[in-house]
Amino acid sequence: MNLIDIVEKKDIKEDQTPFNIGDTVKVHVVIREGEKERIQLFQGDVIAKKGTGSSASFTVRKISFGTGVERVFPLHSKMIKKIDVVRHGKVRRAKLYYLRKLRGKAARLKEAK
Repeated sequence: MNLIDIVEKKDIKEDQTPFNIGDTVKVHVVIREGEKERIQLFQGDVIAKKGTGSSASFTVRKISFGTGVERVFPLHSKMIKKIDVVRHGKVRRAKLYYLRKLRGKAARLKEAK
């Protein structure tokens, strides 16, 4: 184990819910507005995971009022309270960027059994 791994180890969250590409997740994000804090949900499909250690991140895509919205979350951020897996998707790719071109029913992922 080198020095960088030792320094990064204190920033890594150990109590994360495991999820994979294609899963539908609810991400509980802390939003600060002035002095107040509140938790806002962002629910969508995980289309990519990237990186390792404390620099790992994942991308969640949802459709909001007919427009695709993608958001990249750092996996070990203090702004993420928890991640709930709603359903597991059946996929055969590591990156689901092709969903950006699809609309409606074609953009849905099959559920894993």
